[in-house]
Amino acid sequence: MRKRSCVLAMAGMIFVGGFAVSARQATTSTATATQAAQARPTTGWTLPPTADEETNPLAGDDKAVAAGKELYVKTCRRCHGPGGNGDGPDADPDAMQDMDLTVARRAARNSDGIVFYKVWNGRAKPTKMPAQRDDLTKDQVWQIVSYAQTLRQKNPQ
Repeated sequence: MRKRSCVLAMAGMIFVGGFAVSARQATTSTATATQAAQARPTTGWTLPPTADEETNPLAGDDKAVAAGKELYVKTCRRCHGPGGNGDGPDADPDAMQDMDLTVARRAARNSDGIVFYKVWNGRAKPTKMPAQRDDLTKDQVWQIVSYAQTLRQKNPQ
């Protein structure tokens, strides 16, 4: 009888230990899923949780704005249009308002860091925007951000 009690006690401890490990794994999986959801919101953009806190290292640099304008013409104008109004020849006619870079109220929601990661990572849906991480350096993307922010300043809406 004593042997049976020991076996049952041991089996109970193994069961409780296994349950504790399982619960910890579920908590870790939930935390990982939450972090992934923060990094990949339902809008299709892949943004790290700290994107809003990042600042443009080239802010206020007139040479960066000029270089950003040249890069914008080469890489962004075909969709966003010459003035950033979302009216380029390759623009999605159903998403022109989302592609309009001049809307001031959007500037409050899209800090330099967020704009940087939107350009850097792009998105596939709902409106396609090609990622530039394979074609441009980070400094070049910051230059585009510098230029894009001037479009908003010119056209408050």
